[in-house]
Amino acid sequence: SGTMVLISSTSALGNRGQANYAAAKAGIQGMAKTLAIELGPFGITVNCVAPGWVDTEMSWPAFGEGGRERIARAIPLQRIAPAEDIAGPILFLCSDLARHITGEVLNVNGGSVLCG
Repeated sequence: SGTMVLISSTSALGNRGQANYAAAKAGIQGMAKTLAIELGPFGITVNCVAPGWVDTEMSWPAFGEGGRERIARAIPLQRIAPAEDIAGPILFLCSDLARHITGEVLNVNGGSVLCG
């Protein structure tokens, strides 16, 4: 038995100018769902966390010249997540509280996917 949590991105839903990145992240989500089916009989749960904007080095180039404020305004919670906001849901999925959750994609994005 065990738990797997794969990390994808809200970009799996589409990301202008980054078809390769979007396809890779969508592939991770599909892999999580397939592994959940295949590994479930062995007592292994498999889920995926799909973060939106996170304050990490990868995102910093987009935050220049007012980008951080513009991006935050487009998120219903009006802020860009620190890494800890992504770690919490991952810890939840790894805990006994989530022992009957498998094959799910948990979007952690402050509601940004609701806004297109």
